[in-house]
Amino acid sequence: KSDDVLKTPKKVEEPVKKISTSAEVEKKESSESDTESESESESESEDESEEDSEVEDKVPDAARKKERARERIQNRRLEAEKKKSLDNLRAAVVCVLGHVDTGKTKILDKLRRTNVQDGEAGGITQQIGATNVPIEAIQESTKHVKGFADMKFKIPGLLIIDTPGHESFSNLRSRGSSLCDIAILVVDIMHGLEPQTIESINLLKAKKCPFVVALNKIDRLYDWQTMNRKDVQDIVKNQESNTQREFERRSKDIIVQFAEQGLNAAVYYENPDPREYVSLVPTSAITGEGMGNLLALIVDACQGPLAKRLMYSEELQATVLEVKALPGLGTTIDCILVNGMLREGDTVIIAGTDGPIVTQIRSLLMPQPLKELRVKNAYIEHREVKAAQGVKIAAKDLEKAIAGLNLQVAQKPDEVDIMKEEIAKELSSALGNIRLAERGVYVQASTLGALEALLDFLKSSKIPYSGIRIGPVVKKDVMKASIMLEHDSQYATILAFDVKIERDAQELADSLGVKIFQADIIYHLFDKFTNYREELKQRKRDENKHIAVFPCKLKILPQYVFNSRDPIVIGVMVEAGIVKEGTPLCVPSKDFVDLGMVTSIEYNHKPVESARKGQEVCIKIEPVPGEAPKMFGRHFEAKDFLVSKISRQSIDACKDYFRDDLLKTDWQLMVELKKLFQIL
Repeated sequence: KSDDVLKTPKKVEEPVKKISTSAEVEKKESSESDTESESESESESEDESEEDSEVEDKVPDAARKKERARERIQNRRLEAEKKKSLDNLRAAVVCVLGHVDTGKTKILDKLRRTNVQDGEAGGITQQIGATNVPIEAIQESTKHVKGFADMKFKIPGLLIIDTPGHESFSNLRSRGSSLCDIAILVVDIMHGLEPQTIESINLLKAKKCPFVVALNKIDRLYDWQTMNRKDVQDIVKNQESNTQREFERRSKDIIVQFAEQGLNAAVYYENPDPREYVSLVPTSAITGEGMGNLLALIVDACQGPLAKRLMYSEELQATVLEVKALPGLGTTIDCILVNGMLREGDTVIIAGTDGPIVTQIRSLLMPQPLKELRVKNAYIEHREVKAAQGVKIAAKDLEKAIAGLNLQVAQKPDEVDIMKEEIAKELSSALGNIRLAERGVYVQASTLGALEALLDFLKSSKIPYSGIRIGPVVKKDVMKASIMLEHDSQYATILAFDVKIERDAQELADSLGVKIFQADIIYHLFDKFTNYREELKQRKRDENKHIAVFPCKLKILPQYVFNSRDPIVIGVMVEAGIVKEGTPLCVPSKDFVDLGMVTSIEYNHKPVESARKGQEVCIKIEPVPGEAPKMFGRHFEAKDFLVSKISRQSIDACKDYFRDDLLKTDWQLMVELKKLFQIL
């Protein structure tokens, strides 16, 4: 079936050839018409016109077919829109955002009684994970919440997406929140709004995504007494008066911080108008207190002001979150199905590293409820899955699939090409926004979101990137990265984030001298590269220190001439620049006579490696090997200035390897000396 789907579009090609041949025939026959009888030419022209009209009919027919398919897709979308109803709601997609260490994943762990966080790299959530929370679990968690026992539930449950809190994941968070119906912003009551929390607030405001605040870690308040299975309002009221005072003080501080961000906020049970004020729910991810209230507030919002947004639509809306190889299943994709339905056998089109991938769903797998999509559990196989759900799709040819973009389903073979165009357009638009530098590192990541996040981090760290790719590191990537060996060897590196390195690619990299750094945490990848760059820089500095000449201008102190020749030992005042051991000196006013090289410097009778503007030091100048030693009083005098003898090569070495060692004034002196020595 999938083969038929792939072959169908190729039928369009034939008529194009016929057009060109018929045109040639027409031309040829019109040139021969003079030598033939009139009747023959008439009959031939009739034949030709018939053939032409036949060909013309076929070409528009292909175009018409495509247009009909487009119309069908469009009508299907309009029809799905009409069928939406407030009596048929889908599960709400809930995003969890917040700063590192605020307890986002712990809140989810409490909810689903798992321990995902301990399995995270460095305790940081590196990819988006999805958890299905059925309505029964919500009913169980909210039964002690005031006024909620008799609530009629219209939504079938919640789909909670745990997004990374690491600051460099703003793009990935942005991608997650575009799927999001309502968000939980986790705020540590002990620390208030931290920089990444503010960033998340701005993101939610920009996306116009409603949110509630989990005022987490209330168990850390002084003398907090844990009380389970109670409404959190009662738990707070039953605390000692000093604990209550601390809670009020800290929550008021956070309300002020929200006001600074242009938002009204209030503790949920004191909220005068939930549409105007952000609700703060006291919670503890450790004890579970306030978790029921948090869920109750979300369900309330979903069935009230957000109900229109949650009307179920038959029009498919699904996003690929992750591409994972699993034993026995091969390469699978994790998806968030926001709307519509996926069925076993469906022809799906997804973005791939070598262009759109067309394949058929072999099986739809879902974790048991309250288990996360990423955690290895026994999956339950489904014939069809209705939104909103987190679902794992097993199918052929998913090895080169790209996470972070939409998934499409073609209901008829003639829709495949249209869907492929849409997917290709979406990917080129996403990658087209990424600006590459001429010189820079080569970057690879497992998903589009992770790639964007890593590039964001590199940008803020001022590390340029010249190439990008999604997927494992293969030989082709090493060859591309090796181009930098000719331009700037520090960038002949591949930063591989959360991807495999093929063995032959590593072997090629070792033989060419390309460095591959691999890590599952952005910080680690960054540290590895910066350490390598520092090592490389130090090596280059050591190799070039004898070539690089720092600029200096020295005034002779005539009262301190201790030795006039071989070696010259004199006192000088550093008028400008920096004099270092190894600096070659000459006298511009005496036809640039070379005096030799500074071999030692003393300041206050103590040896130093260098001296800057304003310092009076004693220097020893030893003659240039193979040249007659120069003498104070004969070759130069006290009124003459001594300057460092620079060259084009030494200026380049200073620029490339010692730029940070020189001040702005040093570079100004370098420009003066450059003119003096007439260096181009």
